[in-house]
Amino acid sequence: MRVMVIVKATTESEAENNPFDMAGAAEMFEAMGKYNEALVKAGIMVAGDGLKPSKFGKRVHFDGATRSVTDGPFAETKELVAGYWIWQVRSMDEAMEWAKRCPNPMPGPSDLEIRPLWESEDFGPEIAAQENELRARIAKGTR
Repeated sequence: MRVMVIVKATTESEAENNPFDMAGAAEMFEAMGKYNEALVKAGIMVAGDGLKPSKFGKRVHFDGATRSVTDGPFAETKELVAGYWIWQVRSMDEAMEWAKRCPNPMPGPSDLEIRPLWESEDFGPEIAAQENELRARIAKGTR
């Protein structure tokens, strides 16, 4: 099963232009590098990245056929995402065990959220075939 592990933003992570500007960043990045290395060696990590603060982002709002755009920053820091991993795990329990080993991704209190991804097989054979074809094209770098 694949899961997305979401690193929740904090007031501090949203305030910085560069993550190295946060107090304790050098130590956190060193510890996180070792953790990511362990994830890769265990065959768990599929992808992962940090996200710039929401002040660099945009939101597209949908209302029927109407689209509108809001520039960041966005309120409600506790609802924002600062980074993510995609993990391939055997179970949610395995994902929880790996998440508990994670170094604190922020200088103060922080949260990780783990959510299972919908797999193409969850939608039946026709959708699964379509999704598998798209994934194969993505892997090959074709359009």
